[in-house]
Amino acid sequence: MKKIQEKLQSFAGAMMVPIVLFVLVGFYVGIGSAFTNYIIPGDNIVKTIFGMISSMGFTFMNYLPLWFSVGIAFAMAKKEKGWAAFAGIVLFMSYITCIGSYAGAQGWNADTVAVENLLSLGYSQQAALNFSALWGSVAGKFTFDMGIFSGIISGVTAGLIHNKFCEIKFKPMFAFFQGTKFVVILVTLAAVPMAIATYYVWPIIASGLQTITYFIGSSGLFGTWLFGFIDKALLPFGIHHLIAFPIEYSSVGGVMTIDGVVYEGVRNIIVGQAGSPGATGYLIRNFTSGRILFQLAGLPGAAFAMYKCAKPENRKKVASLLIPTIVTLMLVGISEPIEYTFLFASPLLYWLVYAPLCGLCYVIAEVAKISINGHALFFMIPNLFQPQKVHALSLIFLLPATFAAYFFIFKFAILKLNIKTPGREDDNIKLMSKKEYNELKENNADDKLEMRIVEAFGGPDNIDSVACCATRLRVTVKDESLVVPDDDWKNYLEAMGCVHSGNSYQIIYGVNVNSITTSVKDVLGID
Repeated sequence: MKKIQEKLQSFAGAMMVPIVLFVLVGFYVGIGSAFTNYIIPGDNIVKTIFGMISSMGFTFMNYLPLWFSVGIAFAMAKKEKGWAAFAGIVLFMSYITCIGSYAGAQGWNADTVAVENLLSLGYSQQAALNFSALWGSVAGKFTFDMGIFSGIISGVTAGLIHNKFCEIKFKPMFAFFQGTKFVVILVTLAAVPMAIATYYVWPIIASGLQTITYFIGSSGLFGTWLFGFIDKALLPFGIHHLIAFPIEYSSVGGVMTIDGVVYEGVRNIIVGQAGSPGATGYLIRNFTSGRILFQLAGLPGAAFAMYKCAKPENRKKVASLLIPTIVTLMLVGISEPIEYTFLFASPLLYWLVYAPLCGLCYVIAEVAKISINGHALFFMIPNLFQPQKVHALSLIFLLPATFAAYFFIFKFAILKLNIKTPGREDDNIKLMSKKEYNELKENNADDKLEMRIVEAFGGPDNIDSVACCATRLRVTVKDESLVVPDDDWKNYLEAMGCVHSGNSYQIIYGVNVNSITTSVKDVLGID
């Protein structure tokens, strides 16, 4: 079971690699389309430039499967990551091409899968619609329209093949084809059986996805609450992206035709609405707007409760810890640092109070019909250029109400259950500075964090792989018995917490994790 959880955590982390493009999509389409559709009249160079920016955003969105394939293969590779990414591209293109070719041999092409033709062949109306919906054009190829799933399958397969064969050696006669070049050859060959299997299996999977979509669409507010609850409940395990991404970027989250273009997934639909001159608002049931309530008000209220519950002599230090965390949360939506502050102090508070409250925030946002693009202040900037599409006046009273609710609920729970949040104990371990750590551990004051991290994992020889997502350093070790206890990461190594399953570790460092990961890799001499 631990092995499965380790693989899921690694996979979920790999899926975070393309996330930077999702941010660009919202900005480029939201701002670019605003200038081309409303702000700048006539034809001129400025309007052309903003049109180019908007087009780039749509390109990023239209080729999401490709970015997933490249990003996942890159993240999964333990070495030679550039070659792994290249293998991801090659496999993706080979995979979708082979699916179309095999389908063509069975008599299916863009014309024969049209609803009208299927009806003439004896298909019922619903069966014709369902079968026709399976197909589309991806990168100019007739193939299954699998959304991000084709990219995920290609990326995972390329990553596995790369890790298995990237160091293979041949005799001198065939040495040119060894190592990473052999991987590229293998992925092209793997595309053939993968495509044939997909031809028969994908319709079954697609039917299951349609069932999930139906449940989400028909479950009403309960389905909305369940999504919000599960999304937060899975966060400590690092696999919450597996729930969110299919809803945000595939047909599981719904399908909408905007200006003649079909968009799948709630985030893609919102992007389409941002780019449409005829749209008057954004999708209301978007499984996103609820984050506005707990990110801009709920968690700040919880943080204020922690501050008020701290001992008076500790409050200044607690404020110095919480204020930067809350500012980061409100600006870019990185919530894990503050969430882990009380998760490790009281898991029950997190799962039995906080996660259900987050689900409730999603429900309230939907009931209030909040229509807005973005869930954090930085990502809401495009709304300034298309204010006519924003319908969110209810936030004027919902945000203060949410702040108050979280404050009183968290304050009551902290005091009633005597939860040791920051500043409630004399030792104040979580607020320890690096200098205090060095004095306590009698380490050299010049020791750098990355050096200490490597040593904490049992030294360079014990580290198998290093990666990161938005807030976590993800490391796989060979022998977990050589790694320091989980509590040492937050007590002495400047982390906000540690999630540990078998040989797989996730160390929460917040928004600085990218620079920390780079430094750790420099110490280890890996790319």
